[in-house]
Amino acid sequence: MKRHFSMLRDFHLADWFTLANAFCGTGAIFAAMRFLQDGHVTDLLWGMALIPLAFVFDALDGRIARSRQSSSTLGRELDSLSDVISFGVAPAALAYACGMQGGWDWLVLSYFVGCGVSRLARYNVTAEALSGDEGKVKYFEGTPIPTSLALVVVLAVAAWQQRIGESLWLGSVDLGWQLHPLVLMFALSGSLMISKTLRIPKP
Repeated sequence: MKRHFSMLRDFHLADWFTLANAFCGTGAIFAAMRFLQDGHVTDLLWGMALIPLAFVFDALDGRIARSRQSSSTLGRELDSLSDVISFGVAPAALAYACGMQGGWDWLVLSYFVGCGVSRLARYNVTAEALSGDEGKVKYFEGTPIPTSLALVVVLAVAAWQQRIGESLWLGSVDLGWQLHPLVLMFALSGSLMISKTLRIPKP
């Protein structure tokens, strides 16, 4: 007989760390929304601080799963979905809150999120093929999506220096739609994630 919340009862310890990753990413998105509502930079900075915390949880869940030999297909899917929130949607939402709100900005940020989703989907599909005799993936194809943490660090410095909104670094360009040149770092990050030729050894 199935019990209520039976799925949660079957979660391994590593899965809870993965969910903590998603929790941090969701909190960062809410913080970005709160900043747009109230205009308090502190809210934005707190949201940005949640992304490094999400990175810590993301690193720990894998270590815990390996040490306890409790890795599973469910855990891998949870990890990817959490990463999409924390290192895909959340950085894009924080960038939007910082002032990247032009038409071209929307397209670039959407491209960035799409690249992150595609990169994680490719990893899940090809993980077995990329595994060596030890059953462990030896390298990443393209940069891992958590590298978007570097983008959030840049945004945090800009927010700390009050260089957001109309004062955003590098200003804006009118190309029919508004483009903030700083958003191009998201285009570069997304492109590196979906690269097939860039191979990064996995620790």
